[in-house]
Amino acid sequence: MKAFRLDELEAERAANNGAYLQFLRERNMSVGLYALDAGQPDSQSPHNQDEVYLVVSGRASVTVGMETTQVARGSVVYVPAGAAHKFHHITEDLRVLVVFSPPEG
Repeated sequence: MKAFRLDELEAERAANNGAYLQFLRERNMSVGLYALDAGQPDSQSPHNQDEVYLVVSGRASVTVGMETTQVARGSVVYVPAGAAHKFHHITEDLRVLVVFSPPEG
């Protein structure tokens, strides 16, 4: 078993000065923590993997393809492989668990 604590993952991500921390990589998936502070732009490009986002804190809008929705703690968003997507209008620091299948990169 592998078990993680969000507060420890956030501390590790911040210590490495990055917006993204991959903390689990297995044969069929990878999982990471993505962080964008209020007002910060999201510079993502489409990925070759399917993604699922679980918002653990913060508030923002997310656009996937031509659809936009508001997200906050507890929101779950599916992004199909190859789809253009961005978080924007981030009004509260955003922390998102990201699951890639197959594993990212």
